[in-house]
Amino acid sequence: MNHPEAEPTDSLSPGLCTPVGSRRNFFQRMIGIASGLIGLGLAIPLIGYVISPMLKRREQSWVEVGSVAELAVGEPKQLDHVTIIRDGWMETKSHKAVWAVKQADGQVVVFSPICTHLGCGYRWEGEEQKFKCPCHGSVYDVAGKVLDGPAPRRLDVLPSKTENGRLLVMYKEFKSGQTVPIEL
Repeated sequence: MNHPEAEPTDSLSPGLCTPVGSRRNFFQRMIGIASGLIGLGLAIPLIGYVISPMLKRREQSWVEVGSVAELAVGEPKQLDHVTIIRDGWMETKSHKAVWAVKQADGQVVVFSPICTHLGCGYRWEGEEQKFKCPCHGSVYDVAGKVLDGPAPRRLDVLPSKTENGRLLVMYKEFKSGQTVPIEL
C-alpha cells in the first residue's frame, strides 16, 4: 500500500542519522567564543583604567612651607601650604595656611588653621599671646591648649619635619566638634 502521507526516504544513506551541526556552525561558534574572549581581555583593563582613579585615596605629600631660621622662638607665624591635588583626572592648586611655632629646643610644631569647634579659621593675637577664633570665642594658648570657649579639644597638630633648614608639612584635615582628632 502506498500512502501519500509517507515521508520520502533518503536514498543515499538509508538508516543513518544526519549530523546535528555542520562544520560552518562549529567555526562560527569558535570565532564567536574567540571574539568574546578577546573583547573581554581588552575590556577589563579599559574598565580598570576608567574606574581606578575614583577608587584611589588622595595621596598626601610633604610640602615645603618655609625656612626654620625665619621662625622666632615662641612666636607663631602663618605660612602658606601650596600643593597640587590630583583627584581622578582633575588637578587643582590648593592654598592653605598653617601656623608654625618654633620651640625653645629648635623643634617646630605646626597647627592646622581650623578651629576644632566648628571649623572656622582662627588668628594669632600677638598682644594677648593667644589664638582666637572669631566664630564662637574659642581661645588657645601658643601650645594649642584650649583656654576658653566651646572648643572640644586642643588645636590639631600637623605632621612636620625639617630637612636642610627647610620646614616640610603634610596637610591633613580633621573632623570638627569631636573630643578626639578624627582625620577626614
